[in-house]
Amino acid sequence: MFKSKKDTVYVVLAGIFITNAIVAELIGGKLIHVGSAVMSIGILPWPVVFISTDLINEYFGEKGVKKLSLITAALIAYCFVLLYAALKIPAVQGQNLITDSQFTAVFGQSMWIIVGSITAFLVSQLIDVTIFHFVKNRTGNKMIWLRSTGSTVISQLFDSFIVLGIAFWMTGKMTTEVYILSAFTGYFVKLTIAILLTPLIYLGHYIIEKYIHSN
Repeated sequence: MFKSKKDTVYVVLAGIFITNAIVAELIGGKLIHVGSAVMSIGILPWPVVFISTDLINEYFGEKGVKKLSLITAALIAYCFVLLYAALKIPAVQGQNLITDSQFTAVFGQSMWIIVGSITAFLVSQLIDVTIFHFVKNRTGNKMIWLRSTGSTVISQLFDSFIVLGIAFWMTGKMTTEVYILSAFTGYFVKLTIAILLTPLIYLGHYIIEKYIHSN
């Protein structure tokens, strides 16, 4: 059993955070069109990561976020090891069965995406937590939206360029022009979603406060 309700909150938020981060890595190899730009479908779970990061930041501080970020990065790396092993083990041959080439087509692309994402994830999380607490130290408990959105605005700019740079540009899968356009497109999509989800940050605060202080 957990020692306090706050411990339960941390475990729940950590579970949401880790699950969405890992799912983003696994589906990140699929590229989609947003207008004329190309973007990884792995962006879909990240808004949930934004919300959980901000709530963990709010209630458990820099240490809570940094500890969870390192754990998540280690688990993503663990997924990388398992995927690598799975790719090397031959599949059973037969009709209506997944072949090695099909499996590789889906998960083989995730290798460099995982490397890029781990790097981008750690860098962006460090930037996010630093800016979040810089703003919070100056605004106190007021203006939750400012520290939440402000930290996301800066951190996700780095995240967008780092992950695409390592996973697609450095590997020759994207030209420089496509890379820059795609990075900015992904950034603005994430930023737009983060702004639209700002009310959920307040809802999360309300639910957590009510749960922690309930009898």
